[in-house]
Amino acid sequence: MHEVISVPNWNPRLTYSPAVRAGDFIYVSGTVASNENGEVVHPGDIVGQTRYVYGKIARILGSAGVELSSIVDTLEFYIPDPNYRDTAAVRRELFGEKFPTATGIPVQSLIREGALIEIKVVAYAPQRSVQS
Repeated sequence: MHEVISVPNWNPRLTYSPAVRAGDFIYVSGTVASNENGEVVHPGDIVGQTRYVYGKIARILGSAGVELSSIVDTLEFYIPDPNYRDTAAVRRELFGEKFPTATGIPVQSLIREGALIEIKVVAYAPQRSVQS
């Protein structure tokens, strides 16, 4: 059994959930640097897009009462870019010394035109038992 994590301003026409809790894990859908209007922000700037995406992921996780520090796995699909390696600075800034596992996969394109990176994460967030 799973629970859909809802977030404010989610487009009801989308055919996927922003995140789903299954047991002690939260799975966040692939996320790109697009605003509420679907426009890509930080065009041409993979580092800026990466920072923006993690901000969106933080808000999604926050809707479930979870912080970025709970992320245990990341999957990045990215358009090959000479500045891709600079996205590591964003990860260092966000995760400090406690890095999640990570996989980066170069791709020819992403579904959102102008997006340079799409990030999907899994967070470990043990459910608290209710005491009576």
